[in-house]
Amino acid sequence: MNKKIIVAGIGPGSEDFITPAALKKIRSAKFLVGGRRALEQFAAPNQITCAITRDLDAPLNFIREKILTDDVVVMVSGDPGYYSMLDLLRKNFPPASIEVIPSISAMQLAFAKISLSWHDATLLSFHGRQPARTDLKYSAGKVLGLLTDAEFNSATISEILLDCGWDKNTSVTICERLSYPDEKIFTTTLGDAAQAEPIKHCILIVNAYNNPRGDLE
Repeated sequence: MNKKIIVAGIGPGSEDFITPAALKKIRSAKFLVGGRRALEQFAAPNQITCAITRDLDAPLNFIREKILTDDVVVMVSGDPGYYSMLDLLRKNFPPASIEVIPSISAMQLAFAKISLSWHDATLLSFHGRQPARTDLKYSAGKVLGLLTDAEFNSATISEILLDCGWDKNTSVTICERLSYPDEKIFTTTLGDAAQAEPIKHCILIVNAYNNPRGDLE
């Protein structure tokens, strides 16, 4: 196989955060794969596209067919190396045929928004999965960065963490719609978040170093 599957990270959402390298590959692609929102945002009328939906066989078959004649660019949200379609592609195609263009993940942006280093943070995902309870267990000074979904949201995850030994006054920063004009970031406590209206598909940063209250500017 001489042609490449180019996995291009498109960042957390806003086009302001996509890298020039990824945008160049996307704009020059003959065959383009991505979520419906990404295709609406980036695809040109002359490009042949395939949407990523729950039927993952469709984009895989599209790639198998089109890769015989030209490169295929696959757009993934955030960074390809962080909970994306990259693992599925590696299971179905030779790794040597895959080229990855990294980007900014929503998790990176969340930590940047609150000016917090993340090199010592424990990064986990509740998006379509559940982390091991041992990874969620409280320890002094621990910082968690958590991806969420509709079922495992700001309220249900806060309840789980309380059950894992975290204090109800531990601060949790909820980052919603990152990079979009209606972005919202605020800090509360695990106890309050567990009782509040759940916020879905957000980033949670749980910080055992301090227990601040009140909204962030």
